[in-house]
Amino acid sequence: MTDVTHEIDAVRRAVGSRALEAGQARVLTIARTYDTTPEDLWDACTNAERIPRWFLPVSGDLRLGGRYQFEGNAGGVVERCDPPKSFAATWEMGGDVSWVEVRIVPVDAGRTRFELEHVAHVDDERWVQFGPGAVGIGWEMGLFGLANHLRGSGITPEQAAEWMATEEARRFITLSSERWVAADVADGTDEAAARAAGARTTAAYTGQPVE
Repeated sequence: MTDVTHEIDAVRRAVGSRALEAGQARVLTIARTYDTTPEDLWDACTNAERIPRWFLPVSGDLRLGGRYQFEGNAGGVVERCDPPKSFAATWEMGGDVSWVEVRIVPVDAGRTRFELEHVAHVDDERWVQFGPGAVGIGWEMGLFGLANHLRGSGITPEQAAEWMATEEARRFITLSSERWVAADVADGTDEAAARAAGARTTAAYTGQPVE
């Protein structure tokens, strides 16, 4: 059984804004520190054989300029790569394009921090309707999967799908959604609007009606 509260507390979340050439954008940042080396964490995040052990099956060319595709999810183009420190890529899904950047940061001997920024246009319909939790919960489950993988207890995508139907997963999603609502409010979003978006996000992930 997973200590869900511990897993949720292990993550740091923030929401902000950024000016792009195409207009104003919202920025979601998520981070977690792992008991491993920068080289191992980099390999876990960029090795096509290891990625499916904690995230999703991936195809394509995971090199600078290459196009990748996660099975049943987003795809995009690798725009920047600086091993073992950082990489950036487009995140293309449902006709929308956003951007992700991953940074691998040494903390101290034997510990390394994973940092991810996800940048989306302010007028992105999913962001307006669901808030940062729309992508934040998904990334948070990915970081949970990465923690299990690095601990040597990873699960297959099929087992992950089964876990999504459990009460443990529903608690994880609900707590994660609440934390993303708090991060959204801290960034200045109206609390009522943030909570309404969070409720829609929780319902979408759990399959439960909006309360």
